[in-house]
Amino acid sequence: MSLIPWTRGIFDPFSADLWDPFSQGSSSGAGRRGRSEDDATALARANVDWRETDKAHIITAEIPGVKKEEMKVEVEDNNVLRISGQRDKEEEQKGDTWHRIERSRGSFERRFRLPENADLENITCALEDGVLTVEVPKKETEKPHNIRSIDIS
Repeated sequence: MSLIPWTRGIFDPFSADLWDPFSQGSSSGAGRRGRSEDDATALARANVDWRETDKAHIITAEIPGVKKEEMKVEVEDNNVLRISGQRDKEEEQKGDTWHRIERSRGSFERRFRLPENADLENITCALEDGVLTVEVPKKETEKPHNIRSIDIS
């Protein structure tokens, strides 16, 4: 699904909806839950990549110009990871003439439902050069017991 072009009505990548890739929902809007599409227009955008390795889920968010003191990474009930923060407007100086303003400002929030095997107690975060990296380790799964057959005489 990540390689399919984004189409309005199917999935809005800029939405603040809860992204749940593990949902068993319908095909239209699969993985989406929460707010309506219109709520996303009030939020500054935070582009996010989510990849899974053998040992962890790694979520990377582009959040340029936001200091770590201005953002939060939280775990909510039901394995929901929430990344939120605030991009502040630059102070206008007397005599300045603005010709164009394209950078997003305001608050942002992205929410992701983590799978059951997420180790919520050992999540780590790092912010470097405007990129937030959240690493959610996987819980170790029980290895199957070694079963051997015994001949009956």
